[in-house]
Amino acid sequence: MSVYKPSADRETGTSRRRAALLAGCAATVLLTVTACAGGAAAGKTNKDGFAQAPQKDGALTVWVDATRMDAAKLYQQQHPDVKLDIVSYDGDANGSNYLQTKVQLFNRTGKGWPDVVFSSQNNEASWAVDAGFAAPLNKGLIPESTLADFATGANDVCTVNGTVYCLRNDLSQAVLWYNAPLLKKFGYTVPTTWEEYQTLGEKVAKEHPGYLVGDAGDSFTPEIYLWASKCGANHITGPKAVSVNTTSEACTKMAKLMDTLIKNKSMSISGVFSTDFGKNQADKVLLMPGPAWYGGALFEGTFKTPAQQIAAAPIPQWQGDTAPSTGNVGGGTWLLSQHSTHIKAATDFLKWVTTDNAYQGEKAPGFPAYAPAAQTWLTGQNASGYYASDLSALKAASSQVWNGWGSGQFSQEAIWAATVKPGMTQGKTIESLLPAWQDSIVKYAQADGYKVSQ
Repeated sequence: MSVYKPSADRETGTSRRRAALLAGCAATVLLTVTACAGGAAAGKTNKDGFAQAPQKDGALTVWVDATRMDAAKLYQQQHPDVKLDIVSYDGDANGSNYLQTKVQLFNRTGKGWPDVVFSSQNNEASWAVDAGFAAPLNKGLIPESTLADFATGANDVCTVNGTVYCLRNDLSQAVLWYNAPLLKKFGYTVPTTWEEYQTLGEKVAKEHPGYLVGDAGDSFTPEIYLWASKCGANHITGPKAVSVNTTSEACTKMAKLMDTLIKNKSMSISGVFSTDFGKNQADKVLLMPGPAWYGGALFEGTFKTPAQQIAAAPIPQWQGDTAPSTGNVGGGTWLLSQHSTHIKAATDFLKWVTTDNAYQGEKAPGFPAYAPAAQTWLTGQNASGYYASDLSALKAASSQVWNGWGSGQFSQEAIWAATVKPGMTQGKTIESLLPAWQDSIVKYAQADGYKVSQ
């Protein structure tokens, strides 16, 4: 964890916070959320749907990951009168649970909570509400008119019993990325159904061996393929209830499709961010189902794919399915602490960072969850000259993320990485690993206190 110091005159306060945070990193914390007597300070006022701590002047403490550091710095630049301490942490990447562990510690000691925090995970509300950390936002802090302008369903992961406890930063809806000039050169057309996609993968394996139509090597693989297929592996049915069925037809037919393409080597299992993929396969991508952020972060940023090659199309659908669906990989959320002693400043920052065009519309690396900013962002992306066609497919997909896959406290990415990925590496088929995946999900969910139905 590191702290960005915007000005020297606040260095002393920032240093104290940094020392407290770093000291906390070494603490061992029980995994059970514990209420803290110190958190129930005298003089609280019931307002905006929760008991607010006495308000006071002082620096606003904001936790961000490396990618969102630019957003916090831009806010500071545009609001020079606001005292801001920007703390860099891992953003709970890959389900690290760092934020939850720290909040448990702060609850025990009665101090240390950040005012506003970004998380790369969409499941923070599943614990942050019970822990008394996340403040309700639709009880007076954020206007209903602002909330209504978020993409349909964007804040569902933030909503518990009708109350909104966080705001979505960006959407990570999956689309079908493709190399437009290469597809044209090979004489192929963009597949619109999964059946066509498989057929194309089989043709590529025979006619252009070495080229790829996808990758199944990352921990978020099920969120791209199985979520889009409406596989009921992760249906959150209540605050502590989940339905798990990984062997339904929706799951097995996608597993069989992937197994076919993995076997003929038109689908990689290296993982798109691996050294092997970057060195040997990045320039062999013909098609690649993946989230909205693949365009900038993967193709332009990591692969260094030249301009005017990459385009996006709607992700394929199963033949005969009249309800288009896609998956989602990440996205991220912003939370405001109930313990904040700077509620007004924290709310102003939260609203700005999720809705203002200065960041979301013009600077954000991913597709904004706030619809007006998303339109500005799309206009900028289309005018950038990088893409081979417009990115209208991303806008369409933003409202097609299947709602049968939820955001539970347990990490599906961690489960897949521990259960399915090793088997794939050993040459086992995904279809054969579906029962083991189910057993693992059930165990993880039950360990987190979920009632599981199968």
